[in-house]
Amino acid sequence: MSLRPAAPSLSVRHRRSSRDQVGPKDGAKGKITVEFTSKGASGQVCQVVGAVVDVRFEEGLPPILTALEVLDNSIRLVLELAQHLGENMVRTIAMDGTEGLVGGTYAMVVQQKNMGKGS
Repeated sequence: MSLRPAAPSLSVRHRRSSRDQVGPKDGAKGKITVEFTSKGASGQVCQVVGAVVDVRFEEGLPPILTALEVLDNSIRLVLELAQHLGENMVRTIAMDGTEGLVGGTYAMVVQQKNMGKGS
């Protein structure tokens, strides 16, 4: 009798295939706009995996490299927007530990990518 280690169980909500389109479609929701996502706009955390945090916005998407700050967290947690996922969702990278961060927490845009660079 051969004993093999059990494969780790992973919870996967959606597996992407080469046919899946990543990013907003023309004329669809997920338009990149500063009108709705300027400084002070907020989104909601929907998934946390290590330092990667997905945030959903009601209208529009902030530009890549925008800084978001998580509200009501035990420490000041800043997220840097790294990717637009489409359907008003963005993928961010946490600049500190995400222990205790759960879905449903709000994140607010605190800095656009071109602010504070002396231009």
